[in-house]
Amino acid sequence: MRHVIALDVGGTGMKAALVGADGELLHQARRATGRERGPDAVVASILDFAAELRAYGERRFGEPAAGAGVAVPGIVDSGRGVAVYAANLGWRDVPLRALLTERLGGVPVALGHDVRTGGLAEGRVGAGRGADRFLFVALGTGIAGAIGVDGRVEAGAHGFAGEIGHIVVRPGGIPCPCGQHGCLERFASAAAVSQAWAEASGDPEADAADCAKAVESGDPRASAVWRTAVDALADGLVTALTLLDPRTLILGGGLAEAGETLFTPLRAAVEHRVTFQKVPTIVPAALGDTAGCRGAGLMAWDLLTPTAPTDPSEVTT
Repeated sequence: MRHVIALDVGGTGMKAALVGADGELLHQARRATGRERGPDAVVASILDFAAELRAYGERRFGEPAAGAGVAVPGIVDSGRGVAVYAANLGWRDVPLRALLTERLGGVPVALGHDVRTGGLAEGRVGAGRGADRFLFVALGTGIAGAIGVDGRVEAGAHGFAGEIGHIVVRPGGIPCPCGQHGCLERFASAAAVSQAWAEASGDPEADAADCAKAVESGDPRASAVWRTAVDALADGLVTALTLLDPRTLILGGGLAEAGETLFTPLRAAVEHRVTFQKVPTIVPAALGDTAGCRGAGLMAWDLLTPTAPTDPSEVTT
């Protein structure tokens, strides 16, 4: 059976899959990234993992993988196939595509940004399936987005399209590592809610999921923390909607796991803020933690099918 290798590299773990032409996950595997051993060891682990998947595919399907796709965090130059920078992995200017192509016997390899890759999957085969324009927003440690148009994901001229976590929603507010004050992700990311609830509850171990549960139980302190986050998120999203006019807005990441505890007040807050804009369908992500692998697989298949929409998560440097 014809298949491709898909890798989703995270700060602590790697998810991998063999993906069929229809997007089916034929085999899945996981392993630790091993970042504590240094950036060179992380690259070696990626190459070894890919080679093991290639060997497994040959044994199971009687033929080697036709290509490979890999999603990585940080700054990515997909045009050159280089992982430019990732703070949590400690690497700079890693020619990952060339290294994987060599290790995998010369097959074509696609390299993409992790959020845009996950967004590609959600837009094409997940919660945004059938939408000509969608916006995928991941509410995790930070907040990042993927802008989808006609089955492809835009990266922008310099590779930073979709970084809505750095829309300033509270001018003069909390300092952000990006150098601004009052960025959206300082108020509405899962990490921001976790920090705010830990302080409000007096429990340093409390996180965003605990805050959501406390909201559901009627805790007024939790409700105040949650309202602050929802209001900031609505402000940021309405700015994005005004600029991009998506048909579907897909929310994923840790904060979205709160389900209707998030979505019900958020939909109301967005609707309250819009004037002339059209409110998109606001839905939770559908693919869970398989989105990155599915998106990496789609990127690989796009390399093998030139007429298909591609993921232009490219940085021109």
